[in-house]
Amino acid sequence: MRASGRVIVGRVGPKQLDTETVARFPNDPVRLSDGLHWNLVGMYGAVLGGLRDALRENPGIASVGVDSWAVDYGLITRSRLLGEPFHYRDERTAAGVDAVHARHPHADLFARNGLQFLPFNTLYQFVAEDPELLGIADHALLIPDLIGYWLTGQARTERTNASTPGLLRADTGEWDAALLASLGIPARLLAPLIAPGETLGELSADVAAALGVTTRTAVTAVGSHDTASAVVAVPMTSPDAAYISCGTWGLVGVETPRPVLTDAAREAKFTNEGGVDGRVRLLRNVMGLWILSEAVRGWQREGHPIDLPTLLDSAEEVSGPIPIFDVDDPRFLPPGDMPARISSWCEENGVAAPRTRAEFARSIIESLAQAFADAAHEAARVGGVDVRVIHIVGGGALNELLCQRTADRSGVPVLAGPVEATALGNILVQARATGILSGSLESLRDLVALTHQPRRHQPRA
Repeated sequence: MRASGRVIVGRVGPKQLDTETVARFPNDPVRLSDGLHWNLVGMYGAVLGGLRDALRENPGIASVGVDSWAVDYGLITRSRLLGEPFHYRDERTAAGVDAVHARHPHADLFARNGLQFLPFNTLYQFVAEDPELLGIADHALLIPDLIGYWLTGQARTERTNASTPGLLRADTGEWDAALLASLGIPARLLAPLIAPGETLGELSADVAAALGVTTRTAVTAVGSHDTASAVVAVPMTSPDAAYISCGTWGLVGVETPRPVLTDAAREAKFTNEGGVDGRVRLLRNVMGLWILSEAVRGWQREGHPIDLPTLLDSAEEVSGPIPIFDVDDPRFLPPGDMPARISSWCEENGVAAPRTRAEFARSIIESLAQAFADAAHEAARVGGVDVRVIHIVGGGALNELLCQRTADRSGVPVLAGPVEATALGNILVQARATGILSGSLESLRDLVALTHQPRRHQPRA
């Protein structure tokens, strides 16, 4: 999940892959009386404003594609949204976990859906949902599919994101009717599947009028899970590589041709998510830069102005023992006082806690780097991939200290960039679907490597 939403225009050719951000808008959750929600209607209004500007300045745009985060959904009945979607960090999902696991222990679920246990996966959210709302809803659309529905009037679930709710069979790639029935989830809620590269539809007449255009631009399904789009744009010139899509979350894994449903994969907390062209993203969710950004927000709320580059420079200068904590401890998932939680973890584990803001930042970076290194090597072992390089894409590629320490702790080179991997992957799938480009996923990655040369970090002793 990104801290902001954007509308981006891409320009693509045989040796060209450029992006231009035409609109950026906040993506902040809102706490209402019943819990934590997304302000999705507000974001959709910003999306329309960005599209209006993009189409006015670039009337030849061939296609629109939508990617976003996974698992959260909006309930639709008679074309109306039944309230703002819940945020995956809302506490309500705990009850859903207990109810699901009473019928299907995680080992059973993993054999069916291939997913790492995460307490906010959609199947847990469905079971925690108000049953009256589920009873009257026509569809439950994941966030990018909901945006696509509002743009075109077509209700579909894109396959890469469909792999995240826990209700898709990993072996067949189809909705798990038996699991839905067992959990009492109405099958009608899950819209028909659509693959990346297929046309969802055209901008509806109402949307085109609202945008002030006469052309009915196509809306193309892309890897609508933002990590699926990001992995398209990882400039892997060899299969012997791991990737880290690093932002709010750190998604660490390898690409495999088919799901890995072994006990070893489940015990190592790996997940099998859909990728573009039928690939599988065998990865582990690591908490990511959320911990650092939430710590910074807390200091700012206390009245301390924080410049992140300066903070990271100070963190790099920290000497002496640095505590390494478990970034995936559940206490770090909700919003709140991250330094206090880190101190609490250290106290419980007999470790000296950081004292200064620079020490906290260095502890976060070192802990993330260790988690990333461990997950990359575990992905290599579980997925049968000889990892000789780790690619870091997304906003984390800008964090040179994190990239270098990941190289140091993993013992293999880290290639950092591109930062805008998600947007580039989205654009590449659209470009191929509309005939601007052709070829395999590898050929799309070759174009990324040609136009966005990554920064290399060699491991140090």
